[in-house]
Amino acid sequence: MTLRSFSALTDQEPLFRDLAPAGSYVALRVGFLAPEEESNLFPSEWIRFYTTHAYGMKDPLTRWAATANGATRWSSVTLPDEAGVMAAYRLHGLRYGCVIGLPARISRSRKRTFGIFARSDREMTNAEIGALRASLAELHAPERDALTQSQAEVLRMLSEGVRYKEIAWRLGITEGAVKARFKAACQRLGARTAVQAANIAQKRGLL
Repeated sequence: MTLRSFSALTDQEPLFRDLAPAGSYVALRVGFLAPEEESNLFPSEWIRFYTTHAYGMKDPLTRWAATANGATRWSSVTLPDEAGVMAAYRLHGLRYGCVIGLPARISRSRKRTFGIFARSDREMTNAEIGALRASLAELHAPERDALTQSQAEVLRMLSEGVRYKEIAWRLGITEGAVKARFKAACQRLGARTAVQAANIAQKRGLL
C-alpha cells in the first residue's frame, strides 16, 4: 500500500484502526518532549493506567522508537523493562504490535516521528507493518516543498501586501477560503506568518 499525497493525521486514523484494532499512538515530529501533532487511539482505560504509572519514559517501545530507525514487532524489542510496561500492555489485552521510528534527517523539521500500534489477536504481517510505516513516512515528511497552485498564489499576493478581502475578490472565493489556503501553506512550510512563509517558499523556489 503506497500513499501518494499528503494526508492529515486524522485522515490516516481509519488505516490505524484497521491494522491496529487494539489501539495506536502516533507522535509526529517530536521536539523537546512534545510532538507537533499526535493521535492516541488506545482504549481510555489503558491511557489512564499508562499515564497514572508514568510509563512514557519507561516504555521499551518508546525508548526503541527514540533511537532506532525502521520498524519492528513488539516481540523483537529486547530493551530492559524494569517497570514491567510490556506485561502491563498484555494485561490490558495489547499482546501484539509493531513500533516504528523515523529519523530526523528525512524531515526538514529535524524532529523524529514514531508510532506504536497494537493488536490483541495476532502478530502483524510484514505487509501491515509496511503500510503503517509508509503512512507515518508520508505524515512525517510529506511533500511540504510542493505547495498547491492555489496556496502559492494566495501566499504570493499576501507577501506583496494584498489584503485578504482583495485576494478573495481577485480569485472569486471567500475570505475564509483565502485564510484556509494561507494556513495550509504555512503548515506545509513550517511558517507562522506570511512574510516567513514567503521567505521560505522563495528560498525553495516555490513562488
